[in-house]
Parts: sequence; structure tokens; C-alpha cells
Amino acid sequence: MTRLTFLPHPTACPEGKTIEAEPGASICDAALGAGIAIEHACEKSCACTTCHVIIRRGYGSLGAPEEKEEDMLDKAWGLEPESRLSCQAKVGREDLTIEIPRYTINLASEHH
Repeated sequence: MTRLTFLPHPTACPEGKTIEAEPGASICDAALGAGIAIEHACEKSCACTTCHVIIRRGYGSLGAPEEKEEDMLDKAWGLEPESRLSCQAKVGREDLTIEIPRYTINLASEHH
């Protein structure tokens, strides 16, 4: 199991949270399964940027983003070199520290 540490976020996980995830699971699925309310307006189909995260530690352990993800990331608010869409980024074997950005450019979100 890989440890994912989510930094505090005002609504998704106000106090931060550390969870365990199986390698190969998407960061989004792992977060949702642990009760972290990460937005995912497109139902995890790589069609929006609501699940944008910044990998603060362990970025190199993730597989490279595909072109479709890179194209969507270009539209994300607060894009950084270590940004990923959590619906596309698969957990590897190295522990991750993850920041959920405070803002999103999407006007609609589905609360799941």
C-alpha cells in the first residue's frame, strides 16, 4: 500500500488526511474512497479540471500524463509543474503528498 497525505483544504478535507491506496488506483478514486470530497465534475473522464491536484512530494513516481490530460491541465487554475488531474494520475509505490488547490475555474460541480 502507498501512503497519500492530503494537505488541509477548506472544504475537501479541512484538517488534512493521510490514507493508504493500492498502486494503480487513481488519486481521485483513493480520495473519494477515504471520504475526501474532491470535486470531479466530469465523472473522472478527463474532460474538466475540477480534480486538479498538485503533487508536493512523490511526483516522479507517477506515470507521465497523457496528451489529453496535459491539454486539460493547461486550463487549470493555479497550474504548477507538479500539477496533475487526480482522475488520471495513478498511484505508484512511492508515498505522495497532495495539495488540492483552493480554487477551480469550473463554474459547475457535482457534489458526490
